[in-house]
Amino acid sequence: MTIGDKAPEILGKDEQGRDIRLSDYRGRKLVLYFYPKDNTSGCTAEACSLRDHYGDLQAQGYEIVGVSKDSAASHVKFKEKHSLPFPLIADVDRRLMEAMGAWGEKTMYGKKTMGTIRTTFVINEEGIIEQIFAGKQVKTKEHAEQILQK
Repeated sequence: MTIGDKAPEILGKDEQGRDIRLSDYRGRKLVLYFYPKDNTSGCTAEACSLRDHYGDLQAQGYEIVGVSKDSAASHVKFKEKHSLPFPLIADVDRRLMEAMGAWGEKTMYGKKTMGTIRTTFVINEEGIIEQIFAGKQVKTKEHAEQILQK
């Protein structure tokens, strides 16, 4: 997916098993962020940045949805532990990650592996991708500020 593309309608199921659709957010901007794993340092910092600025983001018309390949049960624990106020999609089959280009080859410690590429899509009120933060562009501890400054 690139800037100007329409995001897919079916996003997936959240930690409660509820269907999450793009049309659920019609008329609002959506921050759809993909992260590698619940309860890891970078992913926790990113989620907590979004949590800590959730009110500011909502005041600017944004809603937030997180996505990883972790299970719904893992997401429930992650949300409870860090008081996350937004849904987390359990993309265990990587369908959404692959469709959005957030799954692919990456290098960790000099070794090439397949995995989740930390990516955030800012989607406008009509479902069109307006901005993309990918890989090292995502500053996990200041990610909410990055979005608010756009």
